[in-house]
Formats: sequence, C-alpha cells, structure tokens
Amino acid sequence: MAGLFQAVSKHSNPLGNRVQPRGTGRYTFGLALSAGLAGLLYGYDTVSISGAIDFLQHRYHLSTMLQGLVISSIMIGGVFGAAMAGFLSDRFGRRRILLAGAAFFFVAALWSAFTFSPFDLIIARIVGGVGIGLATALAVTYITESAPTSIRGTLAFSFQLLAICGIFLTNVINYFIAENGSLFWNVEWGWRWMLGLGAVPAAVFFIAMLVVPESPRFLIQQGREDEGFQVLEHILGTTRAREQVEVIHESVVRERELNASFLDLFRPGLRKALGIGIFLAIGNQLVGMNAISYYGPTMFKHLGFGDNTEFLAASCVGGVELVFTVIGMYLIDAVGRKRLMAIGSALMAVFALLISYAYLIGDQTLTLVAVMLFTASFAFSMGPIPWIMIPELFPTFLRGRATGICTAFLLATNWAIGQFTPLMFERWGGRGTFFLFAICNLICLIGVITLVPETMDRMLEDIEYDWQPRTPMASARMALASAGAQIRWAEITLARVENERMQAMGVIEQAERERVRAHKQLFELENQAAEWANARETARLAEEERWHAERVAHTVNAAIVEPKLHHGTERSNDDSSTMEVDENVVDAATISIDVERLAEAEAALEILRKAKESSTSQESDEPEQSAEDRAREDRAIDTVLDFLDTLIVNKKQ
Repeated sequence: MAGLFQAVSKHSNPLGNRVQPRGTGRYTFGLALSAGLAGLLYGYDTVSISGAIDFLQHRYHLSTMLQGLVISSIMIGGVFGAAMAGFLSDRFGRRRILLAGAAFFFVAALWSAFTFSPFDLIIARIVGGVGIGLATALAVTYITESAPTSIRGTLAFSFQLLAICGIFLTNVINYFIAENGSLFWNVEWGWRWMLGLGAVPAAVFFIAMLVVPESPRFLIQQGREDEGFQVLEHILGTTRAREQVEVIHESVVRERELNASFLDLFRPGLRKALGIGIFLAIGNQLVGMNAISYYGPTMFKHLGFGDNTEFLAASCVGGVELVFTVIGMYLIDAVGRKRLMAIGSALMAVFALLISYAYLIGDQTLTLVAVMLFTASFAFSMGPIPWIMIPELFPTFLRGRATGICTAFLLATNWAIGQFTPLMFERWGGRGTFFLFAICNLICLIGVITLVPETMDRMLEDIEYDWQPRTPMASARMALASAGAQIRWAEITLARVENERMQAMGVIEQAERERVRAHKQLFELENQAAEWANARETARLAEEERWHAERVAHTVNAAIVEPKLHHGTERSNDDSSTMEVDENVVDAATISIDVERLAEAEAALEILRKAKESSTSQESDEPEQSAEDRAREDRAIDTVLDFLDTLIVNKKQ
C-alpha cells in the first residue's frame, strides 16, 4: 500500500519549476481504497454478529430485548463516535481520527472474543462502536475532499463496495466456522472466532491510513497550502492543482470574512442542507436492508433452511449485493445520484411488498428471490449514495462536523433497526415487518424527488452556494466577500499568466540554445561526411592506378620479357649483353608496379630508356630478329615510357 503514495516523477521546465502534466490514477485510487477500508469494518461488524447471535442465544439464553441490545449496542458507541468525529477532525485532521477509529475497533474486536457474559460483550461492542462512528463519519468525507470532481462518486463508492465485500466475506466465514464445528463447539468457541476476526480488517485499515497523506482541503483550510498543493498535484496534475488550491483558498477566505461558524449550520440556507443530510442518513437505514443484514440467517432458518444452509443463503444475498454495488459504481457518475436513489427506492418498495406476500403464503423460494431483488435495488441506490452525498452538501469549514451529525442520525437509526427488528418479527411477523418497510421506501422516494439536489459533476465549492442565506444582510456580506474573491482571483490569474510567460521565455531560450547546438553538430557531420567521400575517392583513384600499372607490367612482360627469354634459350651462353638488357627490362616492369613510390618509378623510367638505347645499338648484331619483332618491342617500350612519364608528372603535381 505504501508504494501507492511514493512521489511520482516530474518533468522539469527551463525555469527549474517541476511540472506534473496530469494526475496519477494509482495514487488517487490508493487514497480512496485506504479510506474506504472503513467500510470493510462497518460491513464486517454488521454481519459477524448476525452469525454469532444464534450461538449467543444458546449460551446466554438471551431475551428478545437483550438479544436486540447485543446486536445494536455497537451503534450506541457509533452515535457518540460519529457525533465527536466532526469536531475532532476539524482540529486534529481527518487522517488522525480515522487512525483512532481503526485502533478502537481493533481493541474491541479482540475484547469481544474474550468476553464471558452478555454485559461484557455489550460494553466491548460499544467501544467498537466508537471506532465505527469515527471511521464511517470521516471515511467518505476524506474521499470526497481528495477525489477529482469527475470521478468523485465512483471513488466514494469504494466505501460501500468494501462494506459489501465485508458483508459477503463475513457471511462466508460464518458459514465455514459454523459448518466445521459441532453445535457445542460453536456455542463455546465458534462465535468468538466470528467476532475476533474483526481485528484483521481493523489492522489493515490502520496500516493503510499510516501511509496516506492528510486531506488536501483540510490542509489548505489550516493554512498549509504547500502541503495541500502537493497532494492535489499528485491527484490532478500541476495546472489543475493550482486552480483547485485557488478555488479552495477563496472559499476559506470568504468563510472567514463572513465570520462563518458552526451555528451557521442551523441558520437559513445551510439548515436546509442539514435537513437533507439527516433525511438521507435516516433513509439509508429505514428502507430495511439492515434488518436483512442483521437477521438474515435467522430469517432463513425460520423459513425452513437448516443444517447451516441459512448462512449459505445469506452468503448468496451478499454476493448479489456485491455485484450490484459494482454496477452502481459505473452508474453513479453517469446517471446521477438523485435518479439512482429514486429508481432504487421505487424498486425496493415493490420488492418489500413481494417479500411480505411471500411470508403470507409461506413460499421459501419466492422469499429468497424477493430478498435478493430487494438487496440488488438497495446496492446501487439508497445503500451507497447517502454516504456519498452527505459530505458533498456542506462547505469545507463545516463538512466534518455536519457529516458527523448526519452519521450520528444514521447510526442511531441503525441502532433502532437492530434493537426493534426482533420485536417486529415477534409481533407482526415477516409479513407486517416488510409491509412497514415498503411504506418507508415510498416515503423515501417522495423525499428524494422533492428535496434532494443533484450533485453530480459539481465542485464542492459550487454546491455550497446553493445554501447561502437569502436575507439582505447576508446577501450584502456575500456580495462583498464575492467581490474580494474576484479581485484575488484576478490577481492570482495575472500572477499565473506572468509565471507562464516567464516559463515560455525560458522555453524559447533553451530551444534557441538547442538549435545552435544542432546546427553545429550538423555542420560537423557534413564535414565528416565530405572527408569520408574524399577518402573513398582517393582510394578509388589509387586502386585504378595500381590496376593500370599491373596491366602495363603485364604488357611489358608479354611483349618483351617472354620473347627475350625465348630467344635466349636459342642463343649461346656468351651472349651477355642481350641477357643484361633482358634483366633490366624485367627489373623495370617489376619496379613500375609500385606506383606509390615516385623515386622508384623515375629509376624504372631511366632503366627502360637505357634498355631501349642498348636494344637499338644491338640491332645489327641480331640479324635473325625480324623487323616486325623489333617494331613490337619498340612500341611496348614506348608505351611503358609514356605511362611512367605521365605517372611521374601527376605525382609531382
């Protein structure tokens, strides 16, 4: 996990300022995944107790009220944790409070596994609930403040996705623990493993939050703009990060000029945002999904599932929820939050009525199918979207506290569902219980259509404008703050343009240096190519001269040397003068081959001339030789002489 947050490489511009052209998807995903692990805790606790409650009932002989209190007690601590989370996070930061939440839950999970009375277990779960409240109130807030606008909903969905993963995996774990042990072993030890294994996701969450940075909006709000910019630069890239820092800074300055305080949350404007947030929080629980999550195995057991197959049926429901949660991730930033919640609420109302009807006729298969359809509708709508929208509704200076208040209402409703669902099943049965949930879903549908705004593709700083009070004094103060913000925006824009102009000049200067260097390199390469061409031409001419010299030597050898040698065999051995001429001619032909040595060529020329004179003076002594042979010899010698004359002249030049 730590590798996701290592500094990425940056490109340098001529001025030395490091520029990152775009954000790093791996880094952004790592932030969302790390904070979203809080959902894993929430999902694990939601279901782990549902697997253990039957064995706890056998061990402690719990009454209906005490059974509900064991299940819902964690939400008592959750309410306190969520209520404190906002105030603590505005002072100490989102990251530190998330770490504290993980630590609370880790301790509580181990504590729960080693309790020996229902009251000890209730206290341990209340402590764990504090951790759940701290983590769930701030996890989506952290993601919302860090994510790019275009994919904010998808990344925030990671909380719900991991919560569903926790629910699904916990159902599977509960099934294997229950299946591989006897009833006695499960009553004594099985439920301890179910609750104690919650320490594993808590440890993973704690380690993940150790390596992530603080929320960039919180950093900027605290005046640590450089640190906030560095985080946003990894997420958005340098240019967009600068713009985002400016927008957030403007919002913070405007809030200070308006003397914004926590009490603004209860004044006209933001009061409406708070009401919508509380409505979404309560709606997330009143639609009835947690009744299935908490008591699913018990419901299926009463419907006729036996031999631990009730855990397998609950696992199938969790698998359906996981699949449709993934589908919701792809839809939320394309279809919109409001539309998905409206569609989901309508479908859940229909399927809740179908579950009620299945209980009425006692059809086990129809009940399981209807529960799966109800779960699928919840998974892409009222399950994850309230968690995502609540932090989006509030300005930065109130986001932590307002989200904490809404989460406290959510967990309080969760407590009520966990506490009173056994009573509703006992008095009204499944038919009456799910008929009530159908009515709650219809109310939720009406509220979504009439109250909830659409926040898709809107910056957080833009959404807060919707809640500004409309009184004359507030409008005047807002106009003054807006004018000041516009002036600062213009100044910042001018500074950014000047910086970009200086960067452009630096680019031009460096490009000019590169062009001069390229011209010089090109000139050197052209000279080198010309030298190589001259060398090749010189080598070619030398080769031609050598070849020509060999031809001349061959001619001399054929025309003079060989006939002389032939005639020499017929003459007497005392014909020394003729042999001397023949040897001179051979020496001249041999020396003429080395055309590279000028002195030797001149010596060869002199020898040939003497040989010709000697040959002329001896013509009278050779009556046997015909005039034709003598003419051929003279021509050959003349040819060699002419060639050597030309060669010597060329060499001297």
